Amino acid sequence: MPDGPSTVTETSSPLATGIAGPVGGRGGVAARLPASGLLSRKGGLGLTFWICASWVVFMILLAALASVLPIKAPNFQDYSAVNVGPTAHHLLGTDDLGRDLLSRVIFGSRVSLIIGFAPILAGLVIGGFAGLLAGYRSGPADTVLNAVSFVLLAFPALLAIMVIEAFWKPVSLLKLTVMFTFVASPLLFRVIRATTLSFASREFVLAARATGAKTSRLLLRELLPNVVPAAVSFALIGVAIAIVLEGSLAFLGLSIGLPTSSLGNIINDGVNSNNLQLNPFIALWPSLYIFLLLTALNLMADRLRSYFDLREVTL
Repeated sequence: MPDGPSTVTETSSPLATGIAGPVGGRGGVAARLPASGLLSRKGGLGLTFWICASWVVFMILLAALASVLPIKAPNFQDYSAVNVGPTAHHLLGTDDLGRDLLSRVIFGSRVSLIIGFAPILAGLVIGGFAGLLAGYRSGPADTVLNAVSFVLLAFPALLAIMVIEAFWKPVSLLKLTVMFTFVASPLLFRVIRATTLSFASREFVLAARATGAKTSRLLLRELLPNVVPAAVSFALIGVAIAIVLEGSLAFLGLSIGLPTSSLGNIINDGVNSNNLQLNPFIALWPSLYIFLLLTALNLMADRLRSYFDLREVTL
């Protein structure tokens, strides 16, 4: 063991439970930094992260509780208030059919949030498990999975979903979720595989393997905690991209069809309306909602990446 403090230099983003590296002295031994040490060194995630996280949670709660909120039904038409701006009775105004825009944005956000989060979570499970196993095992399995991921990623995401839709009609929320999962899984596989490869040859993994640790323990206790930060950071970006893709599909008329509202088809409905110049609020509010949601997700992802990007640890 070393007689005094030693400095460990890390080039990637280890989690507090899996930080290790060579320690000075005669030879190298595996070392770990307590979680409290990492937290005190990094100084927390910062106010901006928690503001963004609170905003995302607030949006999710609004969508989840839309049915019990004191708002009008999204398809209720009030012909006495057509194309009106924000008022006390319609806080965000109404569209060209007298439908309350606040209600339509809140109910429409359900589709966007489901399409954003559900496929990424499913992709993390499918692509994450495959990437973790491929990065650790290497060999023929890694070669095959790697080749498959390259083939799938050769197709642009939007084009791939459009092609699948052409053979799998009618479009539904479940089908869109499956299609987005199919597109997201290869991306998440590559990110997790690359992160696993960077840790698979580290001293703490080799030491655990030398002590006879089972593969399941190596994957779940040694590698997975170190892979999680990169996976979560990339997943938040993936959620933002999925929401934008859904909006693009809706703008092309290839997403959930009316009367079911989504943020994308609300914007499409507003742009195609002959009264858009008279009432820009039809497209403004759902666009602003998407902008704020995507901004919050990107700031959270960037902060998480910076937080876990540990360069130097003093033991």
